[in-house]
Amino acid sequence: MTTPAAIPTRVLAVVAPVIVAGAGAFGFALFRYADAPRSASDLAALLGLLASMALAERFPVPVEGMGAGGVTLGFVFSVSSIILLGWPAGVIVATGGPTFTHLLQRRPLLRVAYNGSMFALSALAAGLAVEHVHGSSAGILVARVVLCGFIYYWVVNLVLISAVLSADSGRSFFTIARENITQTTAPFAFMASAALTLIVLWQREPALSIALVGPLLAIALYQRSTFKAIRAMRLALTDPLTGLGNHRSFHERLQRELVVAEEEGTSLALCLVDFDDLKSVNDRFGHPVGDLVLGQVASRLRQGGESFRLGGDEFAVLLPRQDERQATAVARSIVERVAALDVEGVGPVTVSAGVATYPTQGSGRDELIRLADSALYWAKKDGKNRVRAYAAESIFRANLEQLTDTPDRAARYRAAESLAKAVDERDAYTGSHSQRVGDYSARIARRLGADEPGVGLTRLAGNLHDLGKLAIPEDVLRKPNTLSEAERLMLERHPQIGFRMLESLGVDPVAEWVLHHHERWDGAGYPNRLAGDQIPLGARIIFVADAYDAMTSERAYRQAVPQRDALAELERCAGTQFDPAVVKALSEELLPAEPLRVSAG
Repeated sequence: MTTPAAIPTRVLAVVAPVIVAGAGAFGFALFRYADAPRSASDLAALLGLLASMALAERFPVPVEGMGAGGVTLGFVFSVSSIILLGWPAGVIVATGGPTFTHLLQRRPLLRVAYNGSMFALSALAAGLAVEHVHGSSAGILVARVVLCGFIYYWVVNLVLISAVLSADSGRSFFTIARENITQTTAPFAFMASAALTLIVLWQREPALSIALVGPLLAIALYQRSTFKAIRAMRLALTDPLTGLGNHRSFHERLQRELVVAEEEGTSLALCLVDFDDLKSVNDRFGHPVGDLVLGQVASRLRQGGESFRLGGDEFAVLLPRQDERQATAVARSIVERVAALDVEGVGPVTVSAGVATYPTQGSGRDELIRLADSALYWAKKDGKNRVRAYAAESIFRANLEQLTDTPDRAARYRAAESLAKAVDERDAYTGSHSQRVGDYSARIARRLGADEPGVGLTRLAGNLHDLGKLAIPEDVLRKPNTLSEAERLMLERHPQIGFRMLESLGVDPVAEWVLHHHERWDGAGYPNRLAGDQIPLGARIIFVADAYDAMTSERAYRQAVPQRDALAELERCAGTQFDPAVVKALSEELLPAEPLRVSAG
């Protein structure tokens, strides 16, 4: 609000009559104050309270949830002036202090006039009301202070502030008033108590009241410094574009909520939300418009639960104590609210969402994120602008497709990890066997001199080496005693099954390595009885990594073998079961200072 010409008519309809009435109230107060005889001490008291009011207005106290202005301790001096010196002096102090300070700060004149008039009307109404409350007892004094403060702020001031904000923003007057009441009730109750203390001290000895002014201003300054420190801490955890929690804040909060859910035995749902086609918005309209759209999407997320921006166009919503059905309903409402947006000049925008729930699905932070991410990918593959909850069977194919559909290496590895996890959940191993095999395979490949793309493919193949076991009955996979001949033949088919799954997607050479990862160096393996260098190197690496992890991992029916014993067993079988060079590379990787001596057979 810089000039009247720049102000909408609906705002001027509120501002103009308030300024006229406020100017009349201030002029009337000046006349009444000057009309009565005043002593030098009366003038000194007026000037002292006026100066305190101006100083308090110079250093507003920040309040959580309010804008930059916060609240000021001027309320203390306004109420005190009305009670101690009468309503004319109260109007002069309430109006003159803020007006003087705001003019020095070069605030817009229309705003200065409105604020000053608002204070004048507040003080006038409060002063005229308490004039009719007579008596000198402590109870009467408390009643006068309470009545004065209530009318000054909660009746007149609050109404006029909410009215102009409503006219300016177009928001509901009652909504704004309710927000102001919620944010300021506690601070103004404290200041009413401080005003009562100041009045009591003044009545005993005016000089004593000076002792209260210093602590009040010190509290204001301390609160300002504390608020700045807290704000700086929050900025470190807040996304500056949307005001949502950032990536760091999300991971910290998710971990805390998981701890609470585990302690209380409750559920926790994670909803990952991704903007559909943000790149096309940025390309067509520019990044400023894209940022505007992101901000509006973020506002819709806040209505669903505690929300975070993880980066780019990806968001997260935490839903404590909600099961899959409830969380899916919340996610669906978010998607629908965003779809209802019609950004001017851009048109409709959409998001997709994926939901995973603790403890029925993910059992830890990283796993819950991974499963929700898989569900999100499925939602996008299924047509976008929709919600999908994690379901292993439905997402299995989506993860397979993600291996080939995305050039993003990290996304491919996340998809592979999801598939590996699905395999490991059915097998007799404890922990993440497939992921460990992938890690060992990558380390061996690097030790053998593979370049980084080759290392990455080897890790991927290691993660997926048992993919075919998804087609093997779980009772066969977990059988603690010796398999029957039919069961053994069924289990030995898993390399071919995994190969067919991957071959159809064109994941080369990973599919071929998975097919041959049970071939033996001496030609006695399966499925094709290849020998020596006929076996692809990637398959030979996975075979050694798989055998090592099988020995060193606890299983449902067997304890883990110590590392040195496992390496010794690999050395014993080098040249028959395993490629000696691969066994040596693993030994050097795990025991670099003391490698085992591996013979050629």
